[in-house]
Formats: sequence, C-alpha cells, structure tokens
Amino acid sequence: MTGAGKTPAGERPASGRDQIAAFEDSEFGRLLGLHIAEARDGYARVEMDCSGKCNPHGVAHGGAIFSLADHAFGIASNCGKDHHTAVSVHIQYIAPARGRLSAVAERIASNGTCETYRVVVTEGDRTVALFDGVAFRVSP
Repeated sequence: MTGAGKTPAGERPASGRDQIAAFEDSEFGRLLGLHIAEARDGYARVEMDCSGKCNPHGVAHGGAIFSLADHAFGIASNCGKDHHTAVSVHIQYIAPARGRLSAVAERIASNGTCETYRVVVTEGDRTVALFDGVAFRVSP
C-alpha cells in the first residue's frame, strides 16, 4: 500500500507539485514505467504499458495492475495541502489486459480525517479493475 505522506521527524511534507514530481521520479514508479498523465487534489490519472509485466498466461500480472491503481490512489490523496497514508484497499479484477493501461483515481468521500477513493483501471474503453482505497490524514 502507498506510504506517501510520511516525512522524517521535523520535516514538512512536500507541496502538491513537489509531491507529484516525487511520485513521478520514485524508484518503484520508474521500475514499472508508471507515468503521471494528470494530477490535482483528489484526482490522478496514471498510465502504464503492460510490456514486461505479464504473467505466464501472457496478460498483465495482477500485482502490476494493483501497483498502477495504488500509485494513482497515492498521488490523488497527496496532491493537496493535506497528506495521507493508505489504511485500507481492495481491488476487484474484471478482465485481463495486455496493452496500455490507465488508472483514474477520484476522491468520492471525505470526513476530514479519512478520504475514500475509487480507482478505475482501463485498457482503452474496457474496464480491467476496480480499486477502492481509504486514506488517513497524517498532516494538515
């Protein structure tokens, strides 16, 4: 799960733009070839090519799809003035995928302490997975 928003003692979390740059340049994001196409407070769209991330059946590995969705969730929940960490996530795989995937994360609820996000992973017009995440506010 995304651990974004954690900072060393005494340091303030990065601004929204700095946080987006940090996600874009993260080691894990680079490893999987994740690219942030769009991001703002409560919203992110992240893309990934499935090449090199397939299981023995020749389709995208579930872990790669999960990582794409989780990355979008982390970005959407950390672009604003508050920073969050994931406390609960769930993914439902709908269909196999082989090509370029897009994960769109949107905040669907907030109570001031926790925010709920829905992430839809698609390949073109086809839904590949649905991901729901709850993020806990760790800083104002």
